[in-house]
Amino acid sequence: RILLKQQNGDISEGPEAFQTSEVEKTNNTKLKSQKSEENIVCDVCGKQFSKRSYLKNHTTTHTGEKPFGCDVCGQKFTKKSSLNLHIRIHTGEKPFGCDVCGKQFRRRSGLKSHTRIHTGEKPFCPFFCEVCGKQYSSRNHLKVHTRVNTGEKPFCCDVCGKRFRYNSHLKIHTTTHTGEKPFGCDVCGQRFTQNSSLTVHKTIHRGDKPFGCDVCGHKFNQKSSLSRHILVHKGEKPFRCVVCGKRFTFKSDLNAHILIHTEEKPYECDICPKRFTGNKTCGFKKLPMTKNHNHSQNKLHKCEVCGQTYMRVTL
Repeated sequence: RILLKQQNGDISEGPEAFQTSEVEKTNNTKLKSQKSEENIVCDVCGKQFSKRSYLKNHTTTHTGEKPFGCDVCGQKFTKKSSLNLHIRIHTGEKPFGCDVCGKQFRRRSGLKSHTRIHTGEKPFCPFFCEVCGKQYSSRNHLKVHTRVNTGEKPFCCDVCGKRFRYNSHLKIHTTTHTGEKPFGCDVCGQRFTQNSSLTVHKTIHRGDKPFGCDVCGHKFNQKSSLSRHILVHKGEKPFRCVVCGKRFTFKSDLNAHILIHTEEKPYECDICPKRFTGNKTCGFKKLPMTKNHNHSQNKLHKCEVCGQTYMRVTL
């Protein structure tokens, strides 16, 4: 290549030519090292990495190795960075603050997502699902989403064999076997299996209801509760009884309705043997079906001699 350049008059001889060739050698060495780094592949899943250290961290997902443990709750992690993020749950540290409204976040990604509320910016989502058209910002998020369409559930519980679509759901499920509730409320002491449940619970003490209905103005402490509430205004009843065809807004209402057909009465009164189909849901608060089942008026015990009835038997 240097000879051709000399013939074409593109390169000079002497010290400058030597320096140029040395630079080319250095650049070629860098390119070779970059190419070799790009070819670092995981033997298990075939995923490629730019650095060997990235591959080393990745392999722990296959081996299940979790060398980094939390001193507070004992939860273990594959990466030290994940442990450092987790510790902020216990310390309450939220180092990333919004310049507009002052809201604090544990992670930079959480702040980045939040700022779009103020700017109106829509995230760049180049990856989309060919089945439903939903868009995602990363290929990995799309890959996880496709499990919804394929029905794939790769994560299995070692205790009961139940399978899950996401590893996070498996982790939550395992607490039902262990009974572990590592997240406690500082105000009332109530404990939870998930930090997200604790976060929602704390809104009760603070009285926060950040999610408001645009139709009636009713406010909720959870976005999921608002989503359920909106269905009432829309009049949507997506859940249909296969026996009688009656439709319901919520699946929980359908499940309670089905008990009428099966004549199943799983709930028993704490005072008397009378049984009920379940709990009646009024709005978002569960009320017992025993609302009209008043023991202050019911006299269950009858005298065999005179026929007089009494509320209780006394010896």
